[in-house]
Amino acid sequence: METVNIHEAKTNLSRLLKKVQEGNPFIISKAGKPIARVTSIDAPHPKQAKRVGFLAGQIEVPQDFDRMGEKEIQVLFGEENASSS
Repeated sequence: METVNIHEAKTNLSRLLKKVQEGNPFIISKAGKPIARVTSIDAPHPKQAKRVGFLAGQIEVPQDFDRMGEKEIQVLFGEENASSS
């Protein structure tokens, strides 16, 4: 995320706001310390963004996913009884 100082933000506000409309938020800083984040009104608040379950209904996990490739992995790690599982 781009960081600009207050003077630069005032000087280039139109250009910066156009970038925000295109999905590129920026941070305004004062003396090198961030003081404000400028984002689109439609952008979700960082705490509102949900990641868990975002693919619900789009993929299916096999029942044996935790055992997939088990024999091959055992062979790679040199286990003797790889074929008896």
